[in-house]
Amino acid sequence: MASTEHEVQVGAQGRVVIPAALRKAMKLTAGERLVARKVGDSLVLERRETVERRLRERFSHIPDHVSLVDELIQERRAAGRHETDSS
Repeated sequence: MASTEHEVQVGAQGRVVIPAALRKAMKLTAGERLVARKVGDSLVLERRETVERRLRERFSHIPDHVSLVDELIQERRAAGRHETDSS
């Protein structure tokens, strides 16, 4: 198995070139957009589809009829009422 670790250099304007071997292994094509995120001391690049799949799996236990947005709005309104009543 070939090594999947490659040293890269941060260039002008923060640009990083993904080595050809990694692009080929990941089947990345020119112009493809990736999501970058910080995990601890690491920089992770992922396809948007991978991020979306992970989020769907994370929240898959929530029934379709439940709106997390509506619940958050209700919580914020209740907290605002509580702050108003406390002052």
